[in-house]
Amino acid sequence: MAITVRGKNLDITPSLKEYVEKRVKKVTKYFDKTGDITVILSVEKGRHQTGNFHHVEVTVPVNGLLIRGEERTADMYSSIDQVMDKIEKQIGKYKTKLEKKFRGSGFRADVASTVVVPPEMEEDAIVRTKKFAVKPMDAEEAILQMNLLNHDFFMFLNIESEQVNVVYRRKDGCYGLLEPEF
Repeated sequence: MAITVRGKNLDITPSLKEYVEKRVKKVTKYFDKTGDITVILSVEKGRHQTGNFHHVEVTVPVNGLLIRGEERTADMYSSIDQVMDKIEKQIGKYKTKLEKKFRGSGFRADVASTVVVPPEMEEDAIVRTKKFAVKPMDAEEAILQMNLLNHDFFMFLNIESEQVNVVYRRKDGCYGLLEPEF
């Protein structure tokens, strides 16, 4: 797991980077494995002489789930603290869902990342069905969303064709697009 701290319109000082890494490492203790964590710090000019806003975005990929938070305040350290509080709340919700799913057996991230198939089930049986809202977008935006979620495919409503399409990552690293033909 690596922590990437980037700045927009802002030079990242060693003390600021150290503070971010210290706060982010607190949330990684809840999981055995996390993907590379991205933190983006930026300064935005305020309107009507209200001063600058310090904007912080944090993205933590965990077990195929994307935990993300952002916060904007007048102080960078305050923004960091508030966004990490949001991330911790999201982790708490995730933990509660897992505990309910596994009937109070405790939080076990390794169990959450594997799907257990009973031996009596055939290999090609459907073990999970997931429903979600399909959002209208173009293929480039769908690829961006797929990469943000760290998935190998992404279903979306194509704005151009007004049909449900799927973009996917090929083994050669390029992308493919699946379009239905009736």
